[in-house]
Amino acid sequence: MERRSRPDLNGAAWRKSSYSNQEGGDCVEVTDGFQAVVPVRDSKVPYGPALCFDAVSWAAFIGELKAGHHRP
Repeated sequence: MERRSRPDLNGAAWRKSSYSNQEGGDCVEVTDGFQAVVPVRDSKVPYGPALCFDAVSWAAFIGELKAGHHRP
C-alpha cells in the first residue's frame, strides 16, 4: 500500500454529501480539487480529523451507492 502525505486542507471548500442524513444525523462532507485523493470528514466535527481516500476507490464506492448496492 502506498502512503501519501496528507494534503493541506486549510481553506478547503467542504460540501455535504447528498447521501447524508438530512435531519442532522449522519453528515458526511467531502471536498474536491485534490489530485488523486478525496478528503472526507464528519460535518458535526469540522475541526476533527479527515480521512483521505484514493480517488479511484472513492469513485468506485460512490458508483456502488448510486447503483443501489448498499444496505439501508
